[in-house]
Amino acid sequence: MADSNIEIGDIHWLMAILQNIDVGLVVLDRNYNIQLWNGFMESHSGLSPQVVSGQNLFDQFHEIPRDWFMKKAEPVFQLKTRTFTIWEQRPYLFRFKNYRPITGRASVMYQNTSIIPLESIDRSVNHICLIIYDVTDIAVSRADVETAQQSLSERNRTDILTGLNNRSYWQEEADIIYRQCQNTGVSSTLLMLEIDDFRNLQRSRGHRTADEVIRSLSHCLMETVQQEDLLCRYDGEVFALMLNGVNSDDARIYADHICKRASEVCFEPIGEGITLSIGMATFSTSYNGVDDWLQAADKAMYHARESGGNRVSVFASGSK
Repeated sequence: MADSNIEIGDIHWLMAILQNIDVGLVVLDRNYNIQLWNGFMESHSGLSPQVVSGQNLFDQFHEIPRDWFMKKAEPVFQLKTRTFTIWEQRPYLFRFKNYRPITGRASVMYQNTSIIPLESIDRSVNHICLIIYDVTDIAVSRADVETAQQSLSERNRTDILTGLNNRSYWQEEADIIYRQCQNTGVSSTLLMLEIDDFRNLQRSRGHRTADEVIRSLSHCLMETVQQEDLLCRYDGEVFALMLNGVNSDDARIYADHICKRASEVCFEPIGEGITLSIGMATFSTSYNGVDDWLQAADKAMYHARESGGNRVSVFASGSK
């Protein structure tokens, strides 16, 4: 009698542990009907064991894809091997709200789930156990780290004043385009753009106004360029624009349009448009890298400036 009381007591303690443990425990039979539903699951689902007991998992929880889950669970029944799902692959198995104050930024509870076989006395597996772990803290922390890394990466490649690509990032990407032109023979054209009389603007209107003009021109250029083009603030009032896959004739039309648009747009800090000197160089096999290409476009830009500005000059192959 004493031994029997001890066994009953042990079972009582075990059930108390199962009901209060800080992980979800769900036992399913071979037809995926719920046989055990602990306190964690009741607390987060709002459904008591009495309500869900004997109910089919998929009928009760429509967010669980039947085919996907059965592909996970059937080998557990048949091969008697455990398996798991992690939140990186699927954020959750049960769609529970996240009520934890520390990770309140997440609307749902992120979960890892283990699925283990439960052997009967005859060694057959007619039931499986789902163990649901709340990993919301880990998921949110990981997201914070990834966001911080992405933000740092963007800062490392972005010009602070304009929000455009900075010079170093632009040159890395331009080098890729240069090698593509070498390998495929596809033509691309590089433009160097400079604001005319910018030094006089700085002296007469001040650095803050000059910076606003640079920022306004950046916005104007961003509205003009295509997604596949590569734009940066190269240095001071100078911008570099790689027209990827654009030949000389089309690039000239493009450059003339930029010149015209800059002169017609009213730049708020000065109340009028500005003029640009643009140098243009289309890819040539004579260039020994992006630096040579840049130098060619820079020479053309210098020629445009010395010719009075507000114009486009094209680099002639073989020019010194």
